[in-house]
Order: sequence, then structure tokens, then C-alpha cells
Amino acid sequence: NLMRCVSVPAVMSLFLCRFGMFEFLSNKMRDESGKLDSTQGLICGLGAGVAEAIVVVCPMETVKVKFIHDQTSANPKYRGFFHGVREIVRTQGLKGTYQGLTATVLKQGSNQAIRFYVMTALRNWYKGDNPQKTINPFVTGVFGAVAGAASVFGNTPLDVIKTRMQGLEAHKYKSTVDCAIKIMKYEGPAAYLWLNLMKTSAVIIYPKIKNILYIYI
Repeated sequence: NLMRCVSVPAVMSLFLCRFGMFEFLSNKMRDESGKLDSTQGLICGLGAGVAEAIVVVCPMETVKVKFIHDQTSANPKYRGFFHGVREIVRTQGLKGTYQGLTATVLKQGSNQAIRFYVMTALRNWYKGDNPQKTINPFVTGVFGAVAGAASVFGNTPLDVIKTRMQGLEAHKYKSTVDCAIKIMKYEGPAAYLWLNLMKTSAVIIYPKIKNILYIYI
């Protein structure tokens, strides 16, 4: 059960960090009419992705991946999620929750850069020369789905590498680059394809809801 691994406060912290940083950066870059072009949206999205990777995603994902791998092993070590967190910190220190940081920063940075670039470009295209034009929730949802799908296809390889670097078998890899090379050498492109197909169906629905809430609330 995924909810055993990721708490609601953690997810709320993720969104707060992502959209808070995006708003902070975009407010610095908007022109006098309040418009943000697609390139600026990409830069702001990149900043938001890097911030959420360091503050929230890396420790949360590292613990989650380790816990899931442990629970599916023949002899689980962790009696529960919070016991698992305590054991990871006790045996590996805080750095045990920051495995795969480079891959996570690359993944989240590229993910949000692509997402916000596409979203900003679509919004600007829809509004045309009228920055005050209202976008209804359905159109916003469609734009969010397109942006989410684009971000998945754009950075799935980094997502696969990040997951491997944060798992219980992360010791097999010397670095992020070594992990990428070994995946391609021993498993081939198919290792990336399966995750791409699974995630695409999810992002068609999820970003619709998220972007509507972000813009209208």
C-alpha cells in the first residue's frame, strides 16, 4: 500500500516546495504585464524541481524505495515504515536518506522544467495577445495532462536510474553514471520502456487535477 510509504504531510510539503519556489522565481521574471514566456517557465520549473529534490523528494523517495524493497524481500528487516526510517538513520546516518541525490536532482529538475515549459507555452498560446483571457478548468486540465505526459517521456531514464540508486542494492553502483551504463549494458532500453508506459497512464489524470487546483485555488 503506497499510503503506508508516503504520508500526506510529505506530499503536501512536496507541493508547497515546488509551487512555492516556482511562484517565487516566476514573480522575479515576469514582465510588466505579468506575462511569463515559455523559456522563463522552463527556468522557473528547473529551479522548482531542484529545490523539491533536495528538500523533500530525495529523502522521501530513498526511504520509500528502501522500505518497499525490504518488504518484498524474503526476510524483511523493517517492522513498519517508521521503524524502517529509524533503522536507516541509525545504521547509515542522514546520508542514508540522501542516496541518489544527483540522479534525483537531475530527474526532478528536468521533470519540472519540461512540465512548466509545456504548461507555460500552452497557456500563452491559448491567451494569445490577451494576457487577461480566462482559461476554463477543463482546458487547464488538458494542458496539465499534456505537460505531464511530456515530462514523463522526457525524463523516464533518469527516473529509473534514481530508483536504482535509492534501492537496497544501490551499493552495486559506483555513481549515477555507472548506474546508467550498467542498466544499458545488462538490461538495454527495455528497462526504461516499461516504467514509461506505466507512468504515462497515471499522468494523463493526475496533472489535470493538480494544475486545476494550483491555478484556481
